[in-house]
Amino acid sequence: MRFIDALLILVGGCGFVLAQPAPPPGSPPMPPPGVDEQLRTVRVWAEGYNRDDALKQALRKALEEGAGVQIAAYSEVQNFALMRDTIYSRASGLVSDYRILREGRADDGAFRVEIEARVRPSTVAAAWGEVQNVLDQIGRPKIMVWIDERIDGQLQPDSIVQGRIEELFIKSGFDLVDRKATEALRQREARDAEDEQNAAKLARLAKEAGAHILIRGSASADRAGVRDIYGTPAAFYNCAAQARIYWTDTARLLASESVPVRERGVRSYREYSPQAGRAALVAATLPEPGRERPGESPPLAIRLLDSVMEQWSVQLSAGGDIELEVEKIDFKTFLEIRRALQAMEGLRSVDGDFTTGTGSFRVKAQISTVTLGERLTEKPFSDWLEVTDFKSNRIQARAVGRP
Repeated sequence: MRFIDALLILVGGCGFVLAQPAPPPGSPPMPPPGVDEQLRTVRVWAEGYNRDDALKQALRKALEEGAGVQIAAYSEVQNFALMRDTIYSRASGLVSDYRILREGRADDGAFRVEIEARVRPSTVAAAWGEVQNVLDQIGRPKIMVWIDERIDGQLQPDSIVQGRIEELFIKSGFDLVDRKATEALRQREARDAEDEQNAAKLARLAKEAGAHILIRGSASADRAGVRDIYGTPAAFYNCAAQARIYWTDTARLLASESVPVRERGVRSYREYSPQAGRAALVAATLPEPGRERPGESPPLAIRLLDSVMEQWSVQLSAGGDIELEVEKIDFKTFLEIRRALQAMEGLRSVDGDFTTGTGSFRVKAQISTVTLGERLTEKPFSDWLEVTDFKSNRIQARAVGRP
């Protein structure tokens, strides 16, 4: 079950939620009275294009069925869609345990899985609080989409694929950063547009424009000949599309997604048909109503959104790779901070470099960036540094008492 399906399920509970008194301004939303906080056992089935996808959808469906009332209670909260989908992306961690009852490939090509799972609504409430805390700290994640698009080898000035991806992310609650948002970016765009291998340079450009996440990819539609369709000639085009996802702060590759070749045709006596090329590009990017095929790999935009949500939710809950940069410190303080970080519970490893008064620490964490940021405000760190900037996987600070 995908995001639109989840939204339709939640809408059914909104009438009950609206009847409840509004919480005081600034306070966290309260669940409706009578919510069962005990462990619930649910039995659900779902389908996907392969086993992993089907199991992922089944776990999300179990979370919706087991804690749907809890989630619906937050429907009036700001950033509800983003927070809800973040919770769904953490389904495998929030569903306490499950067992597979049946699984297998259906006649229509889809892979189906039936599971029995145990869900505790209070766990969802705690996870919701974590996500809300992060969004209060750093705001909504900002994303930049940069797709080079070609039809018959000709670079297109406006990418259909890029526009459809941006549209999906905006609807899901992300803030969009236009890749032409700054003059410096526009001046360097022509030079760097083809430099897809230089991830660090591309990530730096996106970071300068204010993006936390960069989606960089390409799409091409090429003519595949004219065919006779029930007595009517039609020009066909094949489309291939792929994209990679990066954190802009570290230029770390988060995921790489691609879709099998999609083919579309339109009525035409000529082999050359930009209209058919655009139709193939759309088919490779977003689902087409009435043309979905069971068991077919999801189009590019859906795969990218799923990957970004999974990485975003992991970063919120488990920390992952976090960078800490402290300016205007001496080498002795750098060593003291590194030793204190190495002794901190919840950090798997700490590495660092010291250059011209700046200490850069690379942390592999089992805690969230928010938790680490909170600890940096406590002793002994408060004697050495003060936090000046905070992002989903990067913290900037300066030495205490330094302007």
